[in-house]
Amino acid sequence: MYVGVDCGTQGTKVVVLDPDRETILGEGYAPHALISDANGRREQHPEWWTQAFVDSYRQALERSGIDSRHIRAIGVSGQQHGLVALDSHGEVIRPAKLWCDTETTPQNAALLEQMGGEQGSLELLGLTLATGYTLSKLLWLRQHEPDAFQRIAHILLPHDYLNYWLTREIAAEYGDSSGTGYFDIRTRRWVPEALELIAPDGRLTSALPPLLQAQQAVGKVSSAVARLLGLSDNVLVASGGGDNMMGAIGTGNIDEGVVTLSLGTSGALYAHSNRPPMQGHPSLAAFCSSSGGWLPLICTMNLTAVVNQVRGLFGYDLDRFNQEAAQAPIGAQGVTLLPFLNGERVPPLPDATGSLLGLNMQNLQPANVCRAALEGVTFGLRYGLDLLRTSGIHCQEIRLIGGGSKSRLWRHMVADMMNARVICPQVGESAALGGAIQAA
Repeated sequence: MYVGVDCGTQGTKVVVLDPDRETILGEGYAPHALISDANGRREQHPEWWTQAFVDSYRQALERSGIDSRHIRAIGVSGQQHGLVALDSHGEVIRPAKLWCDTETTPQNAALLEQMGGEQGSLELLGLTLATGYTLSKLLWLRQHEPDAFQRIAHILLPHDYLNYWLTREIAAEYGDSSGTGYFDIRTRRWVPEALELIAPDGRLTSALPPLLQAQQAVGKVSSAVARLLGLSDNVLVASGGGDNMMGAIGTGNIDEGVVTLSLGTSGALYAHSNRPPMQGHPSLAAFCSSSGGWLPLICTMNLTAVVNQVRGLFGYDLDRFNQEAAQAPIGAQGVTLLPFLNGERVPPLPDATGSLLGLNMQNLQPANVCRAALEGVTFGLRYGLDLLRTSGIHCQEIRLIGGGSKSRLWRHMVADMMNARVICPQVGESAALGGAIQAA
């Protein structure tokens, strides 16, 4: 049996997979808290992730009905771009700044200018440095918390940290590393020149983990973790990857022609490519996949978070929200919600704010506002799909995942706006499933 883990923004999910029967035997979930501020700060304590992993693992194991000693390997998926800084003792220095942290917008702009703008970034990294990537978080740390910066001995991403917690081994892999801002997606190597923009003495470069290929294991679980989880000492931990890379594996998106669309905290569209994609637009992230190719990707910052804000405004649960939105006509009687509540990455507007437009005495109704929220975030994804297409990606089919895919109304809206066939996989936790498949 194999365990897949997805450490997301809102919580951690765990699945137990029986590959011989192609069956999920058990699932578990535990939520995360979020440190947030009006200045764009979005952080989490890594210890929240490990505790959520333990809690959700125990749930999944109990529901599976199997003996934990039958677990053979674990694969970890994690939210991308987050900065987990460790000291020389392997201890976490401070809370992790997350992918959705826009407090580092000025630092990203300064680094992009030092690289020579978008064109210089393309030449150096193979993609355009964006707010939210890991590099700007390191500059922010040097400027705002110099004592913490001086203690950095290891630079990890969230899934790297969970692998470290499981094995006590420091490592990274190509897919998740693609979103750091100091990795070349064409050569699949670290780029010391990017880090030397922050620390010319090379101390950050020396803090980088060794890189693994997708098929390589990080190592075996430590004896302490084996005791904690009731595992045998020979359980392997796969290389794992970012949530989008593992989501691609979990949805079978490992050949050209398929697009996976994730309706989660953020919105993500990605497709498999056998070669580095043409850089048709600076918002296109031409990441490496965790299955041997590339994963051209578009990520919007605002999706289910916007839905949750609107339903919270009216005091609705999800069922009531969907009922209200379904009552409104297409176009919400002219009400438009520009959903940039947390800035935006695609298009690159990190300081943008949201707007509610087109209101009059007749259409100012909860149903219209609810539908406008769904339409606003989905049109943002359609913009992203158009960018993928202009870069040479052909979309014959969309595989829809994430919490939003459970909404019948939203599924139909996606099919209409994308003008494509939409399929919802039977297993909704695709990133965790991808981790389990990789582990197997």
